[in-house]
Amino acid sequence: MIEYAVSPSSARDLPDALLAVQAAEGDEDSFAVLVRRHGSSLLALARCVLGNPQGAEEAVQDAFVSAWRRLPEYRYSAEFRTWLYRITVNRCLTLRRRRPPPLSLDAVVEPAARGAWSQPTRCAEQDAAYDALSRALRDLDAEQRLCWVLREVQGLSYKEIAHVTRATEPTVRGRLFKARRSLQEAMGPWR
Repeated sequence: MIEYAVSPSSARDLPDALLAVQAAEGDEDSFAVLVRRHGSSLLALARCVLGNPQGAEEAVQDAFVSAWRRLPEYRYSAEFRTWLYRITVNRCLTLRRRRPPPLSLDAVVEPAARGAWSQPTRCAEQDAAYDALSRALRDLDAEQRLCWVLREVQGLSYKEIAHVTRATEPTVRGRLFKARRSLQEAMGPWR
């Protein structure tokens, strides 16, 4: 086995794959370089997925601990960065599942409205439209729904959605197109 003497300054110039090999052999300095190199982008991704800075920090920290433990399992067929992103996304999704469900809109007491919105028929129409949208979203394919929510609700870019869903950008665009078309058809009577 070849020994690599890596000083902190020269380690910054090494490729991820070499640093990952050294880290898998127990070199904590090499892993520290990888953490510094990818930490901010992983944190940005986790914030987008979770929408919570504290949860994002927890997810990224857990992802790095998991990556350190799983380095011997890392297969060099994928880029190290992609492997880290996948671990981070999985951790974010786990945290999301453990998070208490969001408060239902039905549980929120709305203030009494004035004017046209206070009319019972208008309120009934609005409730029916919300119900129709909820049903239309539930009827979407799970992958289409995830892409639509990440784009339209969370505001993620196509590239970020591709990382989160492990899909290509063209696949994400196709899923979004189909989701939007299905929602447009389902919500047609409400226009």
